[in-house]
Amino acid sequence: MPWLLAAGGAIPPFFILLTVVLLAVVVVSLVLTRIKQSLLVGYFLCGILISNSGLLDWVGVEQVEVIDALAEIGVVLLLFTLGIEFSLKEIKALQRPVFVGGGSQVGLCILLGIVGGMCLGLNISQAVLLGFALSLSSTAVSMKSFQELGLPESPQARTALGMAIYQDLAAIVFMVLLPPLLSEDGGSGAVFTALIRGALFTGAIIVLSRHGFPQMLDAVARTRSRELFTITVIGLCAAVALVSGLLGLSPALGAFAAGVVVSESIYSHRVLSDILPFKDLFLTVFFVSVGLLIDLDVIVEYWPNILLATVSIIVLKGVVVAYAAKWSGLRKGSWLVTTAALCSTGEFSIVLLARASEFNAWSSQWEQIFLASTAFSMGLVPTLMKASLGWADKIRRSSKEFCGRSHEELGMGGQIEGLQDHVVICGYGPVGQNLHRNLLRANVGVVVLETNPETVKRLHAEGVAALFADASDKESLELAHIERARGIAFTFPDEQAVLKSMHSAVELNPEVRIYARAKFAGQAERLQRAGVHFVLYDEEQSGKAMITAVMMCYEADLAPDWEV
Repeated sequence: MPWLLAAGGAIPPFFILLTVVLLAVVVVSLVLTRIKQSLLVGYFLCGILISNSGLLDWVGVEQVEVIDALAEIGVVLLLFTLGIEFSLKEIKALQRPVFVGGGSQVGLCILLGIVGGMCLGLNISQAVLLGFALSLSSTAVSMKSFQELGLPESPQARTALGMAIYQDLAAIVFMVLLPPLLSEDGGSGAVFTALIRGALFTGAIIVLSRHGFPQMLDAVARTRSRELFTITVIGLCAAVALVSGLLGLSPALGAFAAGVVVSESIYSHRVLSDILPFKDLFLTVFFVSVGLLIDLDVIVEYWPNILLATVSIIVLKGVVVAYAAKWSGLRKGSWLVTTAALCSTGEFSIVLLARASEFNAWSSQWEQIFLASTAFSMGLVPTLMKASLGWADKIRRSSKEFCGRSHEELGMGGQIEGLQDHVVICGYGPVGQNLHRNLLRANVGVVVLETNPETVKRLHAEGVAALFADASDKESLELAHIERARGIAFTFPDEQAVLKSMHSAVELNPEVRIYARAKFAGQAERLQRAGVHFVLYDEEQSGKAMITAVMMCYEADLAPDWEV
């Protein structure tokens, strides 16, 4: 009997599994960091080793359902964060990468998958499913890799994001069409019913995104309770995922839809600042859970097939993505980085495979081959992207063509992303408003961080770059692009919040100038010792104003020796 169960049997298997996974990830990450290798590959290998080493049997986790539950939770949480980062406004800013690049890439990959599936002896439904899975890439891996390479807003990253947006939209259609495609009684009637069900779900989400979710978030935001706000957002995610599952769609699709709803509200930045610290955890749990689902015996037996499938995915899909990236506007050299970012299959591919397994779409051997090749191709993306940078430079230097579109053309299209050398104003009370007016007159860019939702809505209506975010969060400062700012001004006299935030600001931008307020002399001295460049001491400034007003009453000028 496993020793953990023998110790009392009161420890839930799910908790045991999660503990083993997290501890194993720490050990593996330390080793891979030391040898400077991709952590994502380590997460896959970690999951494979845990599930095939007998460790789970030893600690008492024998149920396959527990592993499936961890995988389901991992993909739901991951897709919720992807949905939050998804923005319908991006479609307008990235029309050519979305519709030209993404549309051509998805269409050609589906066609390629159908042809390849028929050559492998699959029936038409299986071949179409293979094409669906092949057309989708890993948004999480590619965007994270762009950030690690310091290229989150480069033309290559913006093009990849535009194509990924189209993939995400296509994935919604795929999830709706999957049940009638794979069910035995599928036909035009079943397809029509599935489309109606999907349309009802989409319509309900659109209605709730305008009449329901915003009002609930408004009410919660007014309480100023950060805990309640976070719980509400996670609760909405779980509720939409549950409804999606009850309608015969995937809970992961529902979680993604919930994230998209939140992304279109003024609270998206606040939610991101709350969720982003956990995004790496979700990503880790997801990739380890994928490794847990892989049977090592199948890999050993079918490794030539898995190797061939992985290479085929990277090469064939890479060719399609390369042409799509060129059609999106990238020139010689730059398209290579986008190709490396999107040449794998992705998390939605795994969701499709998991959904297809419920209909016994193919044998367990085929399922393991597709799952393993997807996992390995995703794990290779960071390495391929690093290698592509050097090759892209060589191609660019040997060509007379430049990189195509500029950063501004493929940028976010919003004021926040376009700002440089700006000032981050934390708090929009009377002091913050006065500072903003004067900076505006001086033609200095501004990003406002404010926790009053009504103020943020008003600023948005006035065209001001404002985030519903807490200045004490490092993620909020990153969203305000503090690394490119000239200064940050704390217009509220909260010493602890200023000290916490200023350390994050200096860490992200050592050259940033820091301005703060203090009510009392002791606070002013502590802030100055901590490194604040200018402290507005309220009592001192009030004293100066009072002396000036009283002297004006006697029509007297302030003499140099007046004590103020």
